Amino acid sequence: QVQLVESGGGLVQAGGSLRLSCAASGRAVSSSTMAWFRQAPGKEREFVAAIRRSGGTTNYADSVKGRFTISRDNAKNTVYLQMNSLKAEDTAVYYCAATAFYTAVVTTQYDYWGQGTQVTVSS
Repeated sequence: QVQLVESGGGLVQAGGSLRLSCAASGRAVSSSTMAWFRQAPGKEREFVAAIRRSGGTTNYADSVKGRFTISRDNAKNTVYLQMNSLKAEDTAVYYCAATAFYTAVVTTQYDYWGQGTQVTVSS
């Protein structure tokens, strides 16, 4: 059974930075495509970024390109999301997810989810 635990959320001013962490157990992060999604109040959960299981290539939603960076530390079995130049519209609960698919950007393609961590950006 794969378990994902997010941390690192909080309150930050617009223009600031946060780093989210997703600690995995039950499966190596290098053997899964790992992703971050987010869900704002009243909105559907949306894709943010993913790092693929082979080669570690990444892809991002257009709304976060150039500001967010996804990475992983295989030794710590942890995936990170570095968020810079945060905007009020980045406010959401951020979720970590894992899948066996090589490329996946929709929620239904992901098998395992964390509990989420709240990110609030004040303007």
